[in-house]
Amino acid sequence: MQIFPKTLNVLPLVLAVATVIGGGAVTFIFWYYFSPANLQVGYEPVQPVPYSHRLHAGELGIDCRYCHANVERSSEAMIPPTQTCMGCHAVVKQNSARLEPVRESFRTGQPVEWVRVHKLPDHAFFNHSVHLNVGVGCVTCHGRVDQMEVVRVNQPLSMGWCLDCHRNPGPSLRPRDGDPANSITNMGWTQTATAEEQQQLAANVHPPQNCSGCHR
Repeated sequence: MQIFPKTLNVLPLVLAVATVIGGGAVTFIFWYYFSPANLQVGYEPVQPVPYSHRLHAGELGIDCRYCHANVERSSEAMIPPTQTCMGCHAVVKQNSARLEPVRESFRTGQPVEWVRVHKLPDHAFFNHSVHLNVGVGCVTCHGRVDQMEVVRVNQPLSMGWCLDCHRNPGPSLRPRDGDPANSITNMGWTQTATAEEQQQLAANVHPPQNCSGCHR
């Protein structure tokens, strides 16, 4: 006497197919939606002071290096100290309520607790000066900051994204010829060099592609 119907014979096949399809779907969801491009890009934290990069870097044309000093000589871009802000705001908008945290910081000596926007994992090493001195401009990694009211993450800054550039740096390099149009802080810069000219720019640039280049 048969206890179970014959139709149950296909149950293992159905379960196997469901496992493969379901596992593939779950893998795709985690691979795509939990990637840096979706988790990091667009991150735009609220800062203790509503600082407008669109105003300062865009309309006023203040060079990135005025606030992020030593970026061409240091691995860190450096968050500007309060003294840098007060260099202007000691006379500009002295009574603005929005700038009270800055004035309070200047009076007490306690730094403004800015929220870091671009943060790499602790196991990854990045040197700003190395990139800038070979001709990689700010806009390549940070986007059009001069058009952002609040700075946000513009690129995924993932290992794969960095390696794509390390394997083919030419499109990201601008000539260091003294031409203001090619300045590393020129946010409006666009690549106009031919493929051959890009190769020439990259001839003396050898970005590491091995693990120890970024994981030290």
